[in-house]
Amino acid sequence: MSDWQIGNVKITRVVEVEATGGTRFILPQATPDAVQPIDWLVPHFATAEGKLIMSIHALIIDTGSRRIIVDTCLGNDKKREIPAWNMLQTTFLADLEAAGYPRESFDTVLCTHLHVDHVGWNTMLVDGEWMPTFPNARYLIGATEWDYWRATAQDEFGDVIGDSVTPIIDAGLADLVAMDHQICDEVSLFPSPGHTPGHVCVQIRSAGEEAIITGDSMHHPCQIAHPEWSSAVDADAAAAQSTRHAFLEKYGNTDTLIIGTHFATPTAGRLKKKNTGEYWLKV
Repeated sequence: MSDWQIGNVKITRVVEVEATGGTRFILPQATPDAVQPIDWLVPHFATAEGKLIMSIHALIIDTGSRRIIVDTCLGNDKKREIPAWNMLQTTFLADLEAAGYPRESFDTVLCTHLHVDHVGWNTMLVDGEWMPTFPNARYLIGATEWDYWRATAQDEFGDVIGDSVTPIIDAGLADLVAMDHQICDEVSLFPSPGHTPGHVCVQIRSAGEEAIITGDSMHHPCQIAHPEWSSAVDADAAAAQSTRHAFLEKYGNTDTLIIGTHFATPTAGRLKKKNTGEYWLKV
């Protein structure tokens, strides 16, 4: 668990899974030989041998009047084609409660997009049925994103939409929102398409301070050094690359805190630009 203070807003990370290696199916260009020269990745984000370290976690935004959980990880009891993700039994909900955020206390669930590792705890298995995990929350789902996934299966992972999204729609708890939706005074979305058509990042502003939650616009900090490296599951690799380049140009050498949705501990830092033009993350 980690947390950050942005003005009057507290952001807390609760980890479901953190692992080293086994990430080539996500970032095929990030071979150990290609990663090793990026020396600033070690020790937090890669091993000395060039193996990537990644995390699957949720981020809680607590404004004092709103409790928002951003992306809900993989979830328990779900049949998945990736063996390490299949039929998980983690302590995620207990960890949320230990952090001071029982599931009933959230008023908002936000999905940056609808991939398998961002919607899993939208629902939980109760008496053989998928029920909303956060019963007092409205689930914010991008309208563009939902339109895409209504016609597109995640066959490589499992029945993700069927067990983790459709039950929320059917329960009447979903709000389909624009990609630039304003959630509250401190929290808003902005478009970051490419990984999926409706992918969004989350902007937090309070008392003159700012943070950005990346979603999967960047899976790993190695894409800060190499924004041209694409995820194998990007819907539009060229658009995703353009999104990353624009992101780096906008936030490089600023005081904005960048919080990576899959960045391993310590997860957050500030973008810096070398004289060579390459970016890196200062933690």
